[in-house]
Amino acid sequence: MTDLSKRLGLRQSMSWLHTWSGLLVCWVLFLVYVSGTTSYFKEEITVWMKPDWHAQLATPVPVEQAATNAVAYLQKHAPDAERWFIQLPTERRPIVTMFWPRKAVEGEKAKTGRARLETRNLDPATGEPVAGARETRGGEFLYRLHFDLHYMPVQWARWIVGVCTMFMLVAIISGIITHRRIFADFFTFRARKGQRSWLDGHNVVAVLALPFHLMITYTGIVTLLFMYMPFGVQAVYDTRNGGEKTFFADLGFRERQVKASGEAVPLAPIGPMVRAAMAHWDGTQPARISIERPNDANAKVALLRDAGQSMNSQAPTVVFDGTSGKQVGVLNDTQPPANATRGVMVGLHIANFAPLAMRWLFFASGLAGCLMVATGALLWAVKTRQHHAKRLAQTGRTPFGLRLVEALNIGAIAGVPLAMVAYFWANRLLPAELAQRPEMEIRVFFATWAVVALIGQVRPTRGTWRVLLWVSAALFALLPVLDALTTNAALDQLPLTVIAFDIVVFLLGLGFGTAAWLVGRKRAPARQAAARKTAPRAASSEMAGDLR
Repeated sequence: MTDLSKRLGLRQSMSWLHTWSGLLVCWVLFLVYVSGTTSYFKEEITVWMKPDWHAQLATPVPVEQAATNAVAYLQKHAPDAERWFIQLPTERRPIVTMFWPRKAVEGEKAKTGRARLETRNLDPATGEPVAGARETRGGEFLYRLHFDLHYMPVQWARWIVGVCTMFMLVAIISGIITHRRIFADFFTFRARKGQRSWLDGHNVVAVLALPFHLMITYTGIVTLLFMYMPFGVQAVYDTRNGGEKTFFADLGFRERQVKASGEAVPLAPIGPMVRAAMAHWDGTQPARISIERPNDANAKVALLRDAGQSMNSQAPTVVFDGTSGKQVGVLNDTQPPANATRGVMVGLHIANFAPLAMRWLFFASGLAGCLMVATGALLWAVKTRQHHAKRLAQTGRTPFGLRLVEALNIGAIAGVPLAMVAYFWANRLLPAELAQRPEMEIRVFFATWAVVALIGQVRPTRGTWRVLLWVSAALFALLPVLDALTTNAALDQLPLTVIAFDIVVFLLGLGFGTAAWLVGRKRAPARQAAARKTAPRAASSEMAGDLR
């Protein structure tokens, strides 16, 4: 037992650990929680952000036809690419998405660690882009932001997220130990009680989805297990020369990469391969197709099965010879226990297996996680401001640490949702033919976030909170109106996912509006009289930022 534990006791020392392990990384965690929560519906978000498609996507297309059309488009527009990736249409996302590596500017990938890909979204029935359709990263940007942080080298970003996630796990466990009455307090909420109200709110949203918080934090670390703990792999494989690819191939995670022979041979028709794979899987459709070295004698075609309601994220794969169309191998039909365990943990984290009701439950639990992180950060600021009330009244100066935390709270807690809704507005307001349009949408996201963060640093006050929350409320609530004005589809032609998206963002607008009203609500007369008797408290509230 440490000296601190001896002096304070276990609960008190855990309280200290809970406070600081949560506070030091809470702003990154808030971004991770928000972007991760939206990722449960990333496919639906992408559909919403393609309004030009809404009327065209009403009729399902057979998967074989969609695959054939996709390959025909790639043969025409990217015949010399090293590999092709095809995401086939699903009920959640009824479009075909294709990727292939483009020729990078010298040094481009070395700076960021990110492969540069060309992307196309096609109508699965025709195999051609819809005329005038806007390009967008859609929900994929929010999903990647969850662990790649976008403007940052991939390795750095994932290490930052991993360290913050470990801090989160420590904060959750120490919080459970600290709060002796944590489950009893779940049924208690004392409104308008200052610090006590913030603590009650923090307890409620933390306990409400406690199993989810533990699961999502632990499995988040497991998803990048081999990056955080590479030592076993490094002991056996030469990772400096691409040995990790051999390791993953040995595990059956992916087909081994092949080298080009230099001999041009036409690719075999994809349709029979799709039928053969579906027969192998007893009728289950493929979700993705990966083609290595297309139009080369060494071409390989891998079809990955739709996960359906399987928790295991390691989907079974059937591999074909690209020139003859003959089946040459299968992956992940059976898996060793350790592989299957990791696959299930990753599957739990990304929740692709979840039916609609369970994904809504995950989404609600994710929102509870966002509120847990936000109320924890605000609780520290409120508690610290009250602790320094006398000093604030005497000097009129806010301690640097407190002012920094209050400014960062505004930048993250108010800034991230505002940046997200600005991203959605940019999707509809930027011209469809704009060059580099997906990147421009992303720049709007980060520019909005930067402006809010700057405002928070200049003026971290109660009034700033109120204004930013009202702006968020208006932008979220009016998003369905913008959708109606900028889509070409009639109401009866809109996919159900689009209607659901509009309802959710409207409800979020009501939530932000309620928060803005509570922040701006005037004190009751009795509390004003009490505040006049306690000058330091009145002074701290006036200067404020006390978000009671």
